[in-house]
Amino acid sequence: MQQAKDSRQYYTKITTHVLQEMKLKGEKIAMLTAYDYSMAKILDESGIDMVLVGDSASNVMAGHKTTLPITLDEMIYHASSVTRAVSRALIVVDLPFGTYQGNSIEALHSAIRIMKESGANAIKIEGGEEVVGSVKRILSAGIPVMGHLGLTPQSIHKFGTYVVRATEHDEAEKLVKDAHLLEEAGCFGIVLEKIPADLAGRVTAEVKIPCIGIGAGSKVDGQVLVLHDMLGITTKFSPRFLRRYHNLSEEIKGSVSAYIDDVKSSSFPNEREQY
Repeated sequence: MQQAKDSRQYYTKITTHVLQEMKLKGEKIAMLTAYDYSMAKILDESGIDMVLVGDSASNVMAGHKTTLPITLDEMIYHASSVTRAVSRALIVVDLPFGTYQGNSIEALHSAIRIMKESGANAIKIEGGEEVVGSVKRILSAGIPVMGHLGLTPQSIHKFGTYVVRATEHDEAEKLVKDAHLLEEAGCFGIVLEKIPADLAGRVTAEVKIPCIGIGAGSKVDGQVLVLHDMLGITTKFSPRFLRRYHNLSEEIKGSVSAYIDDVKSSSFPNEREQY
């Protein structure tokens, strides 16, 4: 059996062109979220291919129930922190809710602010046919754009639920059509969120650009997870697609508890830990 290729061995910098090469070679693309310098540096040094500065920062960093409240200024702050840490991975930043919907000129201005003020490599935008105009306008300024189809969290009030999307024929066909429209508009990749695995596989096979799944099965070109979820820092969110690689919440609580005990007992600092 042929051993899977590993980009960490031969790509010193990930670009949109490299991602296209990885799809053609059949090498899977690994993507995680990051919102701060320290975590982003660890991800980059570990060899992650893509870092998503996601609007999920609204949930895991600010404690909001949805992604809707986070602002463009806040996204630029998080993205700037990440870009100062990353040298190898491709950095993609979400355009937050209210900065592009229904207005392609505003979408361009929002994307330009992110690129100029944060130094990121690309932006991500949710939606299909309804945002193609914005995608084209942003691309006209030379800014790489990643699409996002399936469950689009910024539209949660429209959907009313976080259940799997595109399980019915009409919605599935619209998703396939939207994927082709995003490709034709010039997107370098698409995130497919919480859709049936077979449908995700069909889209991945039909379009020439990389498709990154989250809750979309294994037939895609790569995977993305929210860092805080996969490390077990956040524990209340437990969908089927989430694999937890650690339980940092309990580890951190244990360390903090031990610190408190040491302070209370005057065992910290000891003689070697003072001047």
